[in-house]
Amino acid sequence: MALMRVTSPHTHNRQTTGQVMQLVLLATLPGVLALTFAFGWGTLINIFLAVIFAIALEACALKLRKRPIKFYLNDYTAIVTAVLLAIALPPYSSWWVILVGIFFSIIVAKQLYGGLGYNPFNPAMVGYVALLISFPVAMTAWPAPIHLTPDAVSIPNLFDALLIALTLVERPMIDGFTMATPLDLVRQNDSLLLNDLMNEYPQFGRWSGSGWEWANLAFLAGGLFLLQRKIFTWHTPVSMLLAIVIMSALFYDGGSSASAGSPLFHLLGGATMFGAWFIATDPVSSAVSNKGRIIYGAGIGVLTFIIRKWGNYPDAVAFAVLLMNFSAPLIDHYTQTKPYGHNNSK
Repeated sequence: MALMRVTSPHTHNRQTTGQVMQLVLLATLPGVLALTFAFGWGTLINIFLAVIFAIALEACALKLRKRPIKFYLNDYTAIVTAVLLAIALPPYSSWWVILVGIFFSIIVAKQLYGGLGYNPFNPAMVGYVALLISFPVAMTAWPAPIHLTPDAVSIPNLFDALLIALTLVERPMIDGFTMATPLDLVRQNDSLLLNDLMNEYPQFGRWSGSGWEWANLAFLAGGLFLLQRKIFTWHTPVSMLLAIVIMSALFYDGGSSASAGSPLFHLLGGATMFGAWFIATDPVSSAVSNKGRIIYGAGIGVLTFIIRKWGNYPDAVAFAVLLMNFSAPLIDHYTQTKPYGHNNSK
């Protein structure tokens, strides 16, 4: 007989799903503003297009499944998925890249499994990984921070950014100032001391990547806001971040050419804080018990560092989350809470 995983968070919070999702959207604002300030209008255009595509595809899927469209759209889960995927994508992504990602997120990872509450994998990360495997060049074309852009290259305004995303104009102004991310430079480095590497490439900031540091701090602030509002518990994000700190400290040799970076470099680089507070905390695809959440979060942190240092992808949060999504039912099986009136969990 097949075992069915019950993913019902028995909470006394009176907030509806729609209200919770609205708070999540609100909490992403500091990070979105930081990314916009650092890299231009591209992230906002990503969000605009992703939300439109997500609502349209969700409505079509609900129509085909003969489900009430307005009722399910009012829970804001499709919009949250779209926003999370759009944040993870490089700014100024082409519309077709966003559409393909949203298709995998909404249709493949969510609706084909039965909709909200039945998806075993984080929908936004399914879309992101599908894009990263299918279109690696487009997914690694991150623009340089605005303050590092040569004067000869004009920064697209909001309207130009929309035209670029819609592929109505050429992309040379974007392709002209794309740079490798700091995580990618550290992963590929095999000759320079870490301090020399950071001094040679301007995209490094004080502790990690220029622009990335403030974005990570902004997502941290948004995550702490959600924690204060009791949208989730501390177990998953804290254990994930602690695991990254421990792993990076164990393998930090002071900054040789083989070094993967300091703990602070990993905490404030890439999608660390975004992944810890907005992706790993997904209640449907993560572990259920508090003990299970600690194991689940720690697994994401360990896998993130392993893939960053020895894998082929510089920022591995998405892969780590999906691998632990796959492990969540097993974690739940061995970390069940003790039933009332019994001496053990069995």
